[in-house]
Amino acid sequence: MPDRDFHDMPSPGAERGAKRGAEPSAVPQGEREREREAERRRRRAQFLRDLAEARQLRDRVQPRRAKTARLRHAMRMRTFRW
Repeated sequence: MPDRDFHDMPSPGAERGAKRGAEPSAVPQGEREREREAERRRRRAQFLRDLAEARQLRDRVQPRRAKTARLRHAMRMRTFRW
């Protein structure tokens, strides 16, 4: 049995090259985008929960600073023009 020449062998990616533009996975593009968006929203929600918790902790630990921040915010709201 003669050895086959190296150049006669198909390249490892020959099958993939024949289907140009085909997605490598079976998940449709739209569904992948929705999953990515849902994951981003989950991470954002977790971040906002952590941020709110950190603010509450800071307000509990530094009550004087929290009070001045509340007063400053109230003053801004009173002087804001709609």
